[in-house]
Amino acid sequence: MAQKRWYDYLWIFSALYLVLGFFNILFAWIGLLCFFIPIIISAVFGTKSYCGRYCGRGQLFQLLGGKCGLSRQKEIPAFLRSHWFRYGFLIFFFTMFFNMLYNTYLVFAGAGTLKQVVTLLWTFKLPWNWAYTAAGVAPWVAQFAFGFYSVMLTSTVLGLITMLLFRPRSWCVYCPMGTMTQLICTAKNHKKINL
Repeated sequence: MAQKRWYDYLWIFSALYLVLGFFNILFAWIGLLCFFIPIIISAVFGTKSYCGRYCGRGQLFQLLGGKCGLSRQKEIPAFLRSHWFRYGFLIFFFTMFFNMLYNTYLVFAGAGTLKQVVTLLWTFKLPWNWAYTAAGVAPWVAQFAFGFYSVMLTSTVLGLITMLLFRPRSWCVYCPMGTMTQLICTAKNHKKINL
């Protein structure tokens, strides 16, 4: 049996992130690490090592689906693996992400008001006002946190659904960060070859 390394326990970070955001929405800002670290690793090293080694969410799905036996262990449908779906989902995901940034800007500029809701699956607005107190924090900071937690919670729910229906890490096949880092790695390695 292989010895466990520190990064084998990053699933705890993913689970803790979701729990902390439930009690205090400002913890959602920590999720930016899951956004920038994969991009930096792929841009600097030209690898997707974050996905295979450091992604706590993928580890969490593997733990729940594999070791806990919650996955049906079925092959993921071909359409979810297709380029058109993966890139289409990436475009959709970033459209929702930039919409979240725009809403944050509106609150920052005073043209919008803070909405203390978490939007699940980009559709269902769940009241989340217990997780925020205005103690010394600008409303736009909280608006970003509500929006970013919505993105992270939605992607986790999608990952859990595909984990239950198919193999444990089925989310990884169409994960927007995985698709984006793949594009970065391809561009970086293509540039090296052409130098």
